[in-house]
Amino acid sequence: MVDSELVIAVLAGIVQGIVEWLPVSSQGNLAVFLSAVGTNPDVAIQLALFLQLGTTLSAATYYRDDIATATAAVPGWRPQAAYDDDNALVSYIVVACLMTGLVGIPLYILAVDFASELTGGVFVAIIGVLLILTGLVQIVSESVSMGINETPTFLDSVLVGAVQGIAILPGISRSGITTGALLFRSYDPPAAFRLSFLLSIPASVGAAMLTVAGAGGLPGISPTAAVVALLVSAFVGYLTIDALMRVVDRIPFWLVCFGLGTLALLGGGLAVYL
Repeated sequence: MVDSELVIAVLAGIVQGIVEWLPVSSQGNLAVFLSAVGTNPDVAIQLALFLQLGTTLSAATYYRDDIATATAAVPGWRPQAAYDDDNALVSYIVVACLMTGLVGIPLYILAVDFASELTGGVFVAIIGVLLILTGLVQIVSESVSMGINETPTFLDSVLVGAVQGIAILPGISRSGITTGALLFRSYDPPAAFRLSFLLSIPASVGAAMLTVAGAGGLPGISPTAAVVALLVSAFVGYLTIDALMRVVDRIPFWLVCFGLGTLALLGGGLAVYL
């Protein structure tokens, strides 16, 4: 007999591997899936955060050259030249991560406590609203993008780090909102996605550690299922990054946000009605 927990783990890994890199909420969509198969909303949030470790491995592998360059620059990093060309990437990641923690940790505590009080249908409907808001942000950000910046500044670091902290809430797309912020700052789409994906690596590791610490272990999943889900999400995530970077200028991501958000609203409303 097939272990149902392992089947769910594989499917969750596939969902995470695909949607983590799209400007739709991986956490929100994975939480919708987990809620649909009977997981409590508060546990669904924790699992969605934990499974980002798999796609973190994808990003670290795909951007290994950028990571090696940033690591090599660390010994020569100087505060007075923090955003010179050789130091800008390191400074961007450090400052943005600090801002993410300052904003995200309090929101995480509030989000888990709030979700535990919700019925499944209301939880899904709220995610739908937030997905549609993410789509609106994407439309506006694309309309004002000038595509001229390549090197991050201190203001970029603070702004992107803060909005990444907001993405701890279910339904807010981490990649969508950080990429949108970079587009607002006049980065072209490939550069915006690269900086967003690189920042996801420490942020996702931190979110997973916070989740495990808060839950006192793996939240609602066996070690075997956790390993399966992480490996599947890492493999699918790498393939998705590669495909996305090839067609990044061609896909109307805001339309995906609207479609999934509408489906979540309809599904959540139906669940409440029934």
